[in-house]
Amino acid sequence: MGKHRRPGPPNQPSRVPPLPDADVPLAAYMKRRRPPQEVHRRHHPVHGGASHVRPEETRVLEEWDGFTYRMVGTAPTLAAARMWSGRKLGPG
Repeated sequence: MGKHRRPGPPNQPSRVPPLPDADVPLAAYMKRRRPPQEVHRRHHPVHGGASHVRPEETRVLEEWDGFTYRMVGTAPTLAAARMWSGRKLGPG
């Protein structure tokens, strides 16, 4: 019976969005203002492309402001950008 119940890792919060509260008139609006996939900070190469191809290239740092992502700075390398965003450094 538990085949379809797949909880995430126990050390991470649930990724299931909360249901809109009937007492809050703007609940549906606030739900739409959440960042895509709960990513509040992201980075990408200045000139586009895949991030793993040129790890020494400068990165644009973006942060979610409640409505859209806005540029907050740059990072000199992929490693520095990952440290800023809080993601673990991968192999390579």
